Amino acid sequence: MQNPVTVIQSVRLDDENDTLVLLDQTVLPNETNFLELKEMEDIWDAIYQLKVRGAPAIGIAAAYGAYLGSKKSTAETYEALYADFKKVKDYLATSRPTAVNLFWALNRMEDRFKQEAGKSVAEVKAALKEESEAIRAEDEKICEAIGQNALSLLEPGWGLLTHCNAGTIATAKYGTALAPIYLGQEKGYNFKVYADETRPLLQGARLTAWELQQAGVDVTLICDNMASIVMKEGKIQAVLVGCDRVAANGDSANKIGTSGVAILAKHYNIPFYVCAPLSTIDLECKTGNDIHIELRPSEEITTKWYEQSMAPEGVQTYNPAFDVTDHSLITGIVTENGIAYAPYTESLPKMFKNKML
Repeated sequence: MQNPVTVIQSVRLDDENDTLVLLDQTVLPNETNFLELKEMEDIWDAIYQLKVRGAPAIGIAAAYGAYLGSKKSTAETYEALYADFKKVKDYLATSRPTAVNLFWALNRMEDRFKQEAGKSVAEVKAALKEESEAIRAEDEKICEAIGQNALSLLEPGWGLLTHCNAGTIATAKYGTALAPIYLGQEKGYNFKVYADETRPLLQGARLTAWELQQAGVDVTLICDNMASIVMKEGKIQAVLVGCDRVAANGDSANKIGTSGVAILAKHYNIPFYVCAPLSTIDLECKTGNDIHIELRPSEEITTKWYEQSMAPEGVQTYNPAFDVTDHSLITGIVTENGIAYAPYTESLPKMFKNKML
């Protein structure tokens, strides 16, 4: 029986209507609303406002956006079309600074553009469409492979803790950190999942808990500051998280609060796994100190979820969207091509050399 969640397409192209269709993640779980976006400003806003989120989904949306922006161009030469493409690409690249998939997908689209040098405008546009669709299709295969690799580390009946949302709606299908849970569900593993609410935007409460509940997974929602007690009580046998960027030394940026979970897991001797497609691994980034951390508006902390402000007016806020988990806290980094272990400066490059997909 097909999982009702993993059939959801959170990002898709409606080429006939020149439209990018996105599941609006900001209104879940109360509404399942698909946005139909035609303008680059609206696509940019959807990425920035987290209407589409999750590193792979952001990359897919950006690739489709680059194609649609080029498709609209009235340029009659390769050079003029490239100039229009670059404007769209550079504009979309300003939407989110931390998720490397955004830049990876846009750069891949540009590489494909350059490969079509000398061809007609129509041929180049067709090639860009083909490349954007390939990015989405490949992500689906990648997520399933990550899920199978991560599942090999887990035992039936285990209690698993996850932070933020690294599921189907953050990717093309299956997700990254949630992929082994879905695949385990199909095999009767009966995992018991604890989902951190993930302050301040509640992606764990609104998205992960919703996904897993819809799929029939045994899921329990906890506040972020409850992770320690469920670990102490022996309810957690492994932690699975996604990521937005992995540095060459294994330092991994993920939703704010992830590094705290990793510190707790280390204290309680619980394995902590980062599920990372190769597209999120940035070997040009030496350490986590080189990862730019996005700062979000203060309203997300003070007023966003409340009828009245829950903080004194005018109070200073600090609202980083991500933190960096030190490589020393990570048991393994699960990719589509295998599992990397410390020292990551040696194991991560091997993941690229031994490609299975």
